[in-house]
Amino acid sequence: MKDLVEYVVKSIAMNPDDVKVTEIDQDDGTLVLQLEVAEDDKGRVIGRQGRVAQSIRMLLRVMAVKQGTRATLEII
Repeated sequence: MKDLVEYVVKSIAMNPDDVKVTEIDQDDGTLVLQLEVAEDDKGRVIGRQGRVAQSIRMLLRVMAVKQGTRATLEII
C-alpha cells in the first residue's frame, strides 16, 4: 500500500524527492500511512476542495479491503 501511495504522489508532486510515506500499525489492526511532502506540493496533493486527497484515500481503501485490513492516510 505504501508503494501505491508513494507512486501516485510522486507523479503529482513537483519535488518527488521530498515525498516520504511512513507506515504505522495501530493496536486495532488499522494501518496508518503518513504522507510528507514539500510545502509547495501540499496544495497539489490535497487538490481543490480535497478532491485529489480523497481519490488517493479511495484507492488506498480499495487496496486495503482486498487485503482484508483497514487503512487511512494522513497528510502532514
